[in-house]
Amino acid sequence: MTVLAALLYLVGLAVIFGVRTWLQIRRTGSSGFHGISGRPGSLRWTAGVLFVFALVLGAAAVVLAAVGAVAPPSGGGASVLAGAGVAVAVLGFAGVLAAQTAMGSSWRIGVDESERTALVTGGVFALVRNPIFTAIVTAQVGVTLMVPTWLSATALVCLVVAVELQVRLIEEPYLLQTHGPAYADYAAATGRFLPGIGRSRDAGLVAAP
Repeated sequence: MTVLAALLYLVGLAVIFGVRTWLQIRRTGSSGFHGISGRPGSLRWTAGVLFVFALVLGAAAVVLAAVGAVAPPSGGGASVLAGAGVAVAVLGFAGVLAAQTAMGSSWRIGVDESERTALVTGGVFALVRNPIFTAIVTAQVGVTLMVPTWLSATALVCLVVAVELQVRLIEEPYLLQTHGPAYADYAAATGRFLPGIGRSRDAGLVAAP
């Protein structure tokens, strides 16, 4: 199971970041990658660094487990969790691909505040505002169930914190500034990560006058 987890995680990252970036370059001439924003040490910068760190730590966790350097628990209960983890991880990675496809040419990694892309509100984005982040965390939950070690658990915690910071401090202010009332109305009707949860009327996200 540890070898399967490593293969699933590494192939998943290669597809959702590497292959997607290659397709973006072919379609638009731009990689869509804007790097880590903010002053070093700021919360914006920390969010980007923590996101990358979480993915690297997640990869290290499954690789070290696969080579036997870190041993996950064994037994019947662990086998059941691992089996459920496969399904959750596959669902998560499939969700990332679906959300990336729905974004089309608006797909980006990071934010360039001088850039304006179309506001995507259809497909899975009609259910939640950040389906890519939701799906990435779901995939990490699945991998953690497959390989429940302190490293994979730490990677999951770091990823959740990074996503929360990235969305609240970077993505939402940028989208609100760029799209104004259109995004404010969308945010008022659509949950942040889960349907109906984290709508702006509940979370305090409002358009500037």
